[in-house]
Amino acid sequence: MSAYLIADVSVTKPAQYEDYKRLSTLAMRAYDAKILVRGGESKVLEGREPGRTVVMEFPSMGAAQAFYDSWQYRRARNARVGAAVMNMFIVQGM
Repeated sequence: MSAYLIADVSVTKPAQYEDYKRLSTLAMRAYDAKILVRGGESKVLEGREPGRTVVMEFPSMGAAQAFYDSWQYRRARNARVGAAVMNMFIVQGM
């Protein structure tokens, strides 16, 4: 069953965040993440204004967790320290 990794990102240091984007892209490619949303325009219907939104599809919860735990994505996370506040979670699809 598909799983979706969803991130709501508040970027605080855009120049430093560019390094995170570059490294996270490499990790996404290594784990065959299907990128459904990466930034782009959003419109609030209820609640708070989201930050930068990212949605990736994986074949399973385990595959999404493997991506998150990978050394490739760990490098990206380390590059992001101090550059953004991240809210990230995995949701099982239907």
